Amino acid sequence: MQPISFTELKRYAKQSTCGYPQMKLAILGDSATQQLAVACKGEGIRRNYDLQVFDADYDQMDALTIDPNSALYAFAPDNILLYFCTQKCLLRYQALSVAEQKNFADLECQRICLLLNRLAAHTNAKVLLCDFPVIDDGVFGNYALRTETSFLYQLRQLNAKLDACIANQYPNVHPIALSAIQVQLGSAAFSDARMWHLAKFAMRNEALPYAAAAILDVISAVQGRIKKCIVLDLDHTLWGGVIGDDGMDGIELGELGAGPAFVALQRWLKALRQRGILLAVCSKNHEEIAKEPFLHHPDMVLRLDDIAMFVANWEDKATNIMRIQNTLNIGMDSIVFLDDNPFERALVAGMLPEITVPDLPEDPALVLDYLQSLHLFEATGFSEEDTNRTAQYQAELHRHAAQTEYADYQDYLVSLKMEAVTAPFESFYFGRIAQLTQRSNQFNLRTQRYTEAEIRAMAESDAYLTQYMTLSDRFGDHGLISVVILKKQENALFIDTWLMSCRVLRRGAEQYLFNQIVALARRSGYDLLIGEYLPTSKNTMVASFYEECGMTPAENGRFILHCTEYQPHSTAISAKDSGK
Repeated sequence: MQPISFTELKRYAKQSTCGYPQMKLAILGDSATQQLAVACKGEGIRRNYDLQVFDADYDQMDALTIDPNSALYAFAPDNILLYFCTQKCLLRYQALSVAEQKNFADLECQRICLLLNRLAAHTNAKVLLCDFPVIDDGVFGNYALRTETSFLYQLRQLNAKLDACIANQYPNVHPIALSAIQVQLGSAAFSDARMWHLAKFAMRNEALPYAAAAILDVISAVQGRIKKCIVLDLDHTLWGGVIGDDGMDGIELGELGAGPAFVALQRWLKALRQRGILLAVCSKNHEEIAKEPFLHHPDMVLRLDDIAMFVANWEDKATNIMRIQNTLNIGMDSIVFLDDNPFERALVAGMLPEITVPDLPEDPALVLDYLQSLHLFEATGFSEEDTNRTAQYQAELHRHAAQTEYADYQDYLVSLKMEAVTAPFESFYFGRIAQLTQRSNQFNLRTQRYTEAEIRAMAESDAYLTQYMTLSDRFGDHGLISVVILKKQENALFIDTWLMSCRVLRRGAEQYLFNQIVALARRSGYDLLIGEYLPTSKNTMVASFYEECGMTPAENGRFILHCTEYQPHSTAISAKDSGK
């Protein structure tokens, strides 16, 4: 979401939040953070959160994190923002001897990790850690990059060490790249020495909306509000010119005209595809003509195997996007639509208001920078399966085509030759499982979000039983498609989490896994299985799921099953040897 002014954010911060889901954010800083707290609250309300903000007193990080009875922990935040400012960092560096300055980055990293360890011991809140924007003290000039005792050298080392620590030791910590905002705005717009010396404000008001947007981007992504698909126009969007009129030789790609700008955009889109973002085409064109550059143009970066779904016809684009959304089975609010034509953008934005429709600059050379500045594609994790997502959706289209060959749906399911593996959580899948809890919204009975660290803890705890499920068929491998977390109670198993990828629904996967859950419960000595449905705006499709599985409704949205009375469902899925 594009940042707005701090003045506008202050107005948002005063608006009613009635009906918005509540979210708690605690802000701890070694500088004054009152203005940042206001900006975050306003940005949260702007994104339809009732964001409650605990703004800690100035430089109280140690006191609040050490005491288990502190106001911080009593607040019970969902997210904790740690904001160490570079100005205070410089003061700590200047207080050291020259010999000690050589180890400054190590000492600071250890200090911050100690604080992270304290938080991990007292709270399950997600931690957002700001990096250090650059301050050059000017002592060594450009030679600072070559000497270990310079502040600039140590500051770069510190950011790199923190990045490595977060990646390898703290999966519950999410980075906030304030240094990138400093680069985007320029140092003069990011901070003001007068405000630092007079009031200990490390950021200018002009920079606060960008910082608040970055913080809420991460919070939203952890809550499953992410973009999953980019729907692309073709003519004047992926290349210059009109393929139907100008032909293969006439469109602008490569070094021709504005070609370099279109190639740069395509490279970025391909990188997003490799990260797991789906690409789809929606073009007013003849399909065979529209596909020609993807098949034959030597300067085309994107190829047909990069496109999850290709729609080219003469229907209106809103209708075609609805078709894409329905076929890919993703939320409308997870789609971004790119089109150079203001009329088409207005049509789609008007008919499908949940879709993000950026107003692209007219100059192709400015499009990529503009899109990158929007920060639409926040990620909370990355797994090997993300790189295969497009191929999985392409295989799904082949399955849909094959279905038309069968008059009986059950015969079609048998023809798929589906095989499943169900097993307790294992370390190889921890990242993917956490990612699914953060991304899945529709088939998700309780919509609990977990970090990789929390998934690991549950997998290793005697208080839980866990199951994941993978599925494959004759068209390919769906990968990990479902996650179940069972919490042990005195005389029952409670289904804390059950989620499933919507692309495999109506194939018996949910019934097959329910059979496995009941069997696991019985093997573990439990007869009573308890499920719960917590409704959200997106999971209404599973409101009656437990009843359909054979469970009996109880009070407060709960369902019960006596496992000894359960008759397993018949499915067309067979167990696959996991090779273990």
